[in-house]
Amino acid sequence: MIIAAGQFKAECLKLMDRVNENHEEIIISKRGKPVAKLVPIENEPARSIFGYTRNSVKNEKNIVEPTGEHWDAER
Repeated sequence: MIIAAGQFKAECLKLMDRVNENHEEIIISKRGKPVAKLVPIENEPARSIFGYTRNSVKNEKNIVEPTGEHWDAER
């Protein structure tokens, strides 16, 4: 649906409800040219915090063994 900016201004709340209920997009035009789009927000299901960081940490070496690097603090 394409609507002029003046008409959108007069019917804004009603159009917002329509977009929310019908999941449709409304293009708002000014002087016949599209300038904005009103789109519904898609509700995403809540993600569980359990397992959220799974496979995000990679253990490549033994962190307890000495690295062989000499540090200034060892002097």
